[in-house]
Amino acid sequence: MSSNTDALPDGGGKKQNEKLVITASSLGTVFEWYDFYLYGLLASVISAKFFSGVNETTGFILALMAFAAGFAVRPFGALVFGRVGDIVGRKKTFLVTMAIMGLSTFAVGLLPGYDSIGIAAPIILMALRLLQGLAIGGEYGGAAVYIAEHAPPGKRGFYTGFIQTTAMLGLILASMFVVGLRTVLDADEFLAWGWRLPFLFSVVLLLVALWIRLQLNESPVFQRMKAHGATSKTPLKEAFGQWRNLKIVLIALFGAVAGQAVIGFSGHLYPLFFLEKIAKVDGATANFLVATALTITIPLYVFWGWLSDKIGRKPIMMTACVIAVFAYFPLYNALVGAANPAMAAAVERAPVKVIAHGGECAFQFDPIGSNKFDETSCDIVKSYLAKSGVNYDNISAPEGTIASVRIGDTTIVSPDPAGLQPEAKAATIAAFGVTVQTALKQAGYPTIADPDKIDRFKVILILCALGTLGTMVYGPLAALLVELFPARIRYSSLSLPYHIGNGWVGGFMPTVAFAMVAATGNIYQGLWYAIIIAGMTAVVGILFLPETYKRDIEA
Repeated sequence: MSSNTDALPDGGGKKQNEKLVITASSLGTVFEWYDFYLYGLLASVISAKFFSGVNETTGFILALMAFAAGFAVRPFGALVFGRVGDIVGRKKTFLVTMAIMGLSTFAVGLLPGYDSIGIAAPIILMALRLLQGLAIGGEYGGAAVYIAEHAPPGKRGFYTGFIQTTAMLGLILASMFVVGLRTVLDADEFLAWGWRLPFLFSVVLLLVALWIRLQLNESPVFQRMKAHGATSKTPLKEAFGQWRNLKIVLIALFGAVAGQAVIGFSGHLYPLFFLEKIAKVDGATANFLVATALTITIPLYVFWGWLSDKIGRKPIMMTACVIAVFAYFPLYNALVGAANPAMAAAVERAPVKVIAHGGECAFQFDPIGSNKFDETSCDIVKSYLAKSGVNYDNISAPEGTIASVRIGDTTIVSPDPAGLQPEAKAATIAAFGVTVQTALKQAGYPTIADPDKIDRFKVILILCALGTLGTMVYGPLAALLVELFPARIRYSSLSLPYHIGNGWVGGFMPTVAFAMVAATGNIYQGLWYAIIIAGMTAVVGILFLPETYKRDIEA
């Protein structure tokens, strides 16, 4: 078997600079996560600009759905570009994916809002997200394969760990850009045009990344395969049409990537949404806190990758999955206490309860904006509390009971909308909202977290704990996936489970989690999504995932 330093038949025998290989390959990941996090940071603004035709809660969830749409198509991009990468080559494929990805992000910065072009705005936004998602479907697999196929044996985890490091650089770059703009622009300027600048800046990243990638040669493993006529002519059929390989794809998905996705998202993106929408921390402060924690934990991606070269990929990743199952509820509970102690104290001192017949309560999510949640007394109560981000418990009442909300010892009966004319109904509901808001204020519930009361050190410490779990599953992942599959179908085989996991399982986490919160009133309810999937991955991974760190990847 040839080693990675054998002379290449097409004149590629000159060994490429390792730093160039890692930098050029990882730039796509910087770009991917820059856009990914940028959209997450600006979800509230995007909701206002492109989904202003629906109520506030639904608009935010729809903005998250548009965010998730890019993830929905990633597996299809993985099939398309994975096949191209296994047939044509690694380098050419991720040049194409980079260009598509960058131009789609840039175009969002030029897109008119709902107030200018109406329903066309969210439709075009969704189309751009889908186009970018397709390109990203071929990006990560290309970077992981390219770096791993250049890495010397015994250092694949260390080398590929830099992919995740640069991913976090993308997150930090986006966060710093947004925080900086929020600092120098007033709120109206930022909402009017300032939010577009980070998207427009992406064209600079695109040009730099393309220029650097053009300096690369093809992967040495692929060149040797091509020279020996060993490349696959039907990589998708080989990868997914033969049980021996499909079985490994399924194990990779359910025993590694699914857990990695939810733990990763719970460590760096969901906390941002949680701080801003649940703990009511202002956007700039939330961005700063999350970015600080990300900066602190960045070196851990390389550390866990390096350690996985010594002790194996599986022990590190499975340990993180098991810890996550037991740690998420106490960590997020502590996060609320540190970020908004007044809210935590109010929930303890004067818990909010909704007393209603469950059959009269609608699911608090309306994707087409037609439901004003004003047809039953229960909907009126829950709609107000969901919009206010107030944690509440449900108490069942007999059928026909007019719903009420209990705040500590104070009970407020909801208006009964039956028989009311539209104007009278609107006025009655508005008066009810004022009454509830007054009661919440008297009970100590803040409308926004007091910046002077935020325990920043503790918040960052908790975020670092969440981020560390993310680094444990993500650091060794690329090397694990590369080592699981044979070289001739590697690009296709690893791209699909990675993007089903991160595109579908992880990408929909913020949307599903916040829909669960809106539906139940429990601000921690969305964590069950991550906990159940992390637990499943721990079971499947421990039982079926093979250890790979000593494998020969040229086979």
